[in-house]
Amino acid sequence: MKVVIIDYGLCNLLSVHNALRSFGVDSTVTPDPEKLKGADALILPGVGAFEDGMKGLRDRGFIRPIEEYVASGRPLLGICLGMQLLFDKSFEFGEFEGLHLIPGEVVPVKPAGSTGVPCKIPHVGWNALLKSTRDWRGTILGDIPAGAEMYFVHSYQGVPEYKEHVLAETDYCGNRFCSVVACGNVFGCQFHPEKSAADGLTILRSFLSIKGV
Repeated sequence: MKVVIIDYGLCNLLSVHNALRSFGVDSTVTPDPEKLKGADALILPGVGAFEDGMKGLRDRGFIRPIEEYVASGRPLLGICLGMQLLFDKSFEFGEFEGLHLIPGEVVPVKPAGSTGVPCKIPHVGWNALLKSTRDWRGTILGDIPAGAEMYFVHSYQGVPEYKEHVLAETDYCGNRFCSVVACGNVFGCQFHPEKSAADGLTILRSFLSIKGV
């Protein structure tokens, strides 16, 4: 199995690489879009601002190779900023086009939810994955229980256009947002599975075990 991690200048590369290595998977970290051609599984990590992320992908020539990779039916996992880049557009410090792999947009985390209590922004720390309307069986969440806690660090959230693309949600101050998105062979986690202890590693293992890998 060849697992490729995209290096576009805004990535938590070492932590993802080491997380995969912890259960025996050696990955290739690369700034070279040509390496995507031979990948069996692709991971798009990231930290920072949406505009900078898209610029990094464009400047290094990743946009078309990512599109071709996804069109081939092979699986892609976006992590944190990497998940947000999968959407059509973001309103972080302006309006910017994304990869258009999942219909929807990226908006600010609400400063106060239904509880009326102000929320601390960014949302940092451990929080639970909650069931949406979708069945988790056979997905990247198939081997973890509802309520499992993951580690989040974000000020913006992805909002899928279609509810069937919401695999899991998380509640923050009464604001229930999409924390795991799935659209065909494209998946995204708003949290950092590589920093989320045993359950986070289980999600990474499940991603590498889905059909086609």
